[in-house]
Amino acid sequence: MIDPHVARRAWRRLEPVHGMIYFVPEASERYAALGLTGQMTGYFASRGAAFGEASAEVVIAAFFNFNPALVRRALPSAWEVTTPAKVLDARMEAAEAALRRGGIDTAGALGETLALARRAAEAAAEHLHGRPLFAAHATLPWPGEPLRDLFHAQTLLREFRGDGHVAVLTSEGLSPVEALAMHAAGGDVPEIFLRASRGWPEEAWAAAVASLRAKGLLAGAADGQAADDPPSGGDWTTAGLTEEGRRLRAHIEARTDELALPAYAALGEQGCARLAELAQPFGRAVVSAGLLAV
Repeated sequence: MIDPHVARRAWRRLEPVHGMIYFVPEASERYAALGLTGQMTGYFASRGAAFGEASAEVVIAAFFNFNPALVRRALPSAWEVTTPAKVLDARMEAAEAALRRGGIDTAGALGETLALARRAAEAAAEHLHGRPLFAAHATLPWPGEPLRDLFHAQTLLREFRGDGHVAVLTSEGLSPVEALAMHAAGGDVPEIFLRASRGWPEEAWAAAVASLRAKGLLAGAADGQAADDPPSGGDWTTAGLTEEGRRLRAHIEARTDELALPAYAALGEQGCARLAELAQPFGRAVVSAGLLAV
């Protein structure tokens, strides 16, 4: 049995090679050239294009934590101006261009890193059940160029893990906004970024915070402050998670790690450790090149 922490390290260190696609100008420029110019339209269309002409409802379900109204502003209208195939091509072109701009093609042992990542991604394809977003991407052909193949491999591993994460959140009875509010309360990502990027208005966030407090997962309001009033500065999550909230969040992360193991089991613990070692310079190169800058 592989230590989930070893597998998580392998995923996390290579994740910037995929994650940068949501921030680099190469992507937005290519989506705009196809006519996808609305707020978040390129994001929803490009990540959902593996489904074909994905409806808003499919994307709302698969992506989990976005305001449905935000998704419906982008889909299905995106398919009136372009096709999923063109969007997928644009995404891959953008990924390669951005990674080359960052020097990722010469950052480390590309061949060995790709071989391990691809083996894990192909192993994941034997576990499609309950993984709709991963399964859709698993139907796409391998590009056949090492840098593009590395991006594709990590995309598959990211979506495989992500589908498992959504399953855990759903099984724990958390709504999309509650999950985001717990994430913000954990201190990793600012509330203002999560709320704005996922399109949730303040009243929806306030309702989620109130629900989490009622469940004993988020600390109560400060003395003299109404439970539905934001703390000074408008940050609903200043109080942070309760002990029970921290336990639940730790359980969610641990269970997500466990559900990702079928992909990494093909490598064995030694192979996972090697992938983590090889992946580190690639992830650092992405960060150093500013490819993850918001």
